[in-house]
Amino acid sequence: MPLITAVQAIRTGLFYFIFIGQTAIIAIIIGIVGMIAGPTRFTWALARYWCWSNVQLLRVITGLRTKVTGAENIPPGGCIIASKHQSDWDVFAIFPYTGRPAYIVKQELMNIPFFGWAARSLDCIAVDRKKGAEAIPAMMRGARDAINRGCRIVIFPEGTRKAPLSAPAYRQGIVRMYGELNVPVVPVALNSGLFWGRNSLIIWPGLAEAEIMPPIEAGLAPDVFAERLRQAIEPRSDALALAAVDKGLVRPIDSDLAKRIAAARQRTSAS
Repeated sequence: MPLITAVQAIRTGLFYFIFIGQTAIIAIIIGIVGMIAGPTRFTWALARYWCWSNVQLLRVITGLRTKVTGAENIPPGGCIIASKHQSDWDVFAIFPYTGRPAYIVKQELMNIPFFGWAARSLDCIAVDRKKGAEAIPAMMRGARDAINRGCRIVIFPEGTRKAPLSAPAYRQGIVRMYGELNVPVVPVALNSGLFWGRNSLIIWPGLAEAEIMPPIEAGLAPDVFAERLRQAIEPRSDALALAAVDKGLVRPIDSDLAKRIAAARQRTSAS
């Protein structure tokens, strides 16, 4: 295992070297074009290339493969795509299926020179998490404008990357957005954190999966919607993760992950 870890660390370092380099170049190009001309077919093509190339680099360099199913569940027209969030992989993997997406992103990313300019020109909506509930009205205005422009909103309801199989912590922003925009919400379950976790120094080989599920219709009561969303995302994300564990992981399973796996198996058995 130490040899496998060392080799994978080298592969990860090579991926990050290429990833950061090309991200900087593409962000500068999109940022400059965006300041001059706004969103264009050229800048959207670059954004699509960036996501596609990152998926390919992950597969070729680190051995992390990608599988996304259920794209047919995304309805035509405006909607909210609400995804579990465990890894940067989530952004790359979901992007090709979203049409014209408007991602909800943290304000810190928008403050990065060129990258922030590029994100704004590609319909991203900033939310300042330091402001707490005070940030929600501005996020709602941005989301409503994006829907009116023909975008699909992409949001990570927990607001940050979570460890796989950990207890969920959904925020109220998604419930407010659902109620105010009055559009369907498409849940997305995934297991990417098993292979590329938050603050992980190593990206591990394997098959990261995302499943796009049938939409939740507009017009439900807030508490009913919140429970429907959680019941759609959480059990399926657990199932995808446990299936990957049962197939065998290259990565080591530390005590924390082992506890979460055991707890997930208990939840699955109880349900």
